[in-house]
Amino acid sequence: MSTFTIEGGCKLKGELEPQGAKNEALQIICATLLTDQDVFINNLPEISDVLKLIEILRSMGVQVDRVQKGIYRFNAENVNIDFMKTAEYAKKASSLRGSIMVIGPLLARFGKGLIPQPGGDKIGRRRVDTHFIGLQKLGATFKFDTDKQWYSVSASKLKGSYMLLDEASVTGTANILMAAVLAEGTTTIYNAACEPYLQQLSKMLVSMGAKISGIGSNLLTIEGVNSLKGCAHNILPDMIEVGSFIGLAAMTDSDLTIKNAGVEHLGIIPNSFRQLGIKMDQKGDDLLISGNRHYEIDTYIDGSIMTISDAPWPGLTPDLLSVFLVVATQAKGSVLVHQKMFESRLFFVDKLIDMGAQIILCDPHRATVIGLDRKHSLRGTKMSSPDIRAGIALLIAAMSAKGKSTIENIEQIDRGYESIDLRLNMLGAKISRG
Repeated sequence: MSTFTIEGGCKLKGELEPQGAKNEALQIICATLLTDQDVFINNLPEISDVLKLIEILRSMGVQVDRVQKGIYRFNAENVNIDFMKTAEYAKKASSLRGSIMVIGPLLARFGKGLIPQPGGDKIGRRRVDTHFIGLQKLGATFKFDTDKQWYSVSASKLKGSYMLLDEASVTGTANILMAAVLAEGTTTIYNAACEPYLQQLSKMLVSMGAKISGIGSNLLTIEGVNSLKGCAHNILPDMIEVGSFIGLAAMTDSDLTIKNAGVEHLGIIPNSFRQLGIKMDQKGDDLLISGNRHYEIDTYIDGSIMTISDAPWPGLTPDLLSVFLVVATQAKGSVLVHQKMFESRLFFVDKLIDMGAQIILCDPHRATVIGLDRKHSLRGTKMSSPDIRAGIALLIAAMSAKGKSTIENIEQIDRGYESIDLRLNMLGAKISRG
């Protein structure tokens, strides 16, 4: 298990450019299975989750070439479906939650798909019913082996259908959408997720010859086609990394410029940070964060404590609530952080309390943060990263703290942030990997 050792209290200065969006990349890679022609993907983040998914496709027989850093060519002309029955596939696919999105494309193109119980962050219940209920609506037969924890779907021919998703699942919508583009007839998906990741996937599929309307809304209509062609696709900047950098700059009172931030795709993320009192300016597609020695949390009109909560897009992404919570610890004022989606995601706050933060964990979904207004610095400590987003939040806390901190299990951070220690050290951080 690798560790970060962090010397806290260092101000950073300079420019950072976000990597390609992790969540988009996982969907786009799976979509390459829908065609036997070349697909070029640009701005692909070379993080462990992405590289694991690429390795799964390679093992299936997909030809994958790294043209240069961040640019890859995929060709799925010769896919070995029988690989899904092997122990090697079971081991690789079960270690990565994003692997579940191979099911839709494989079902649509080859008539069947297998997947073991997917892994991923331990942040609470992450059910997959939405995926398989949607595929069944398209005519697939679903089986679940309770002993081996294997899911399987099969269909001789998928047919378009009306469906109302029981939750606006991002990966569930992606899986169903990728299956529907090759189904016979029209598919209508209500309560579809509409995050930028889904918009990008939809645009990529359209460039491959799919017929999709309603992109960017919660109602998608898909006219099935017989086959898809190759394409070239450019991945957006990672909005979660952009938000993490905003929080980092505020907590460490640093002067940072986030270059090519993809501002038009950030939704309410910048304004949500402004509600915490964070100052930032926009210049073109760059965000400039500075002058945040003291920042004060807004209140509602009647003076009551503000709530920061996650919601389906265009609401605030749940992936950034850990960062918001950490940033609030050094603000002036109080805020209630409400994590609606996952019941275990706030459990990392005990580590922040050990560092001197004033936080009341109300229940598994809610925490009240009483800001210290920098009157008391957080203190360095030893901790472990429970998941990707809590990991980056703990790193931000450690960088702002007084003294030395150690973070174990940083493989979790590496799953979502490429070479984060090297990139921050170039701006004045003191992070060593051990």
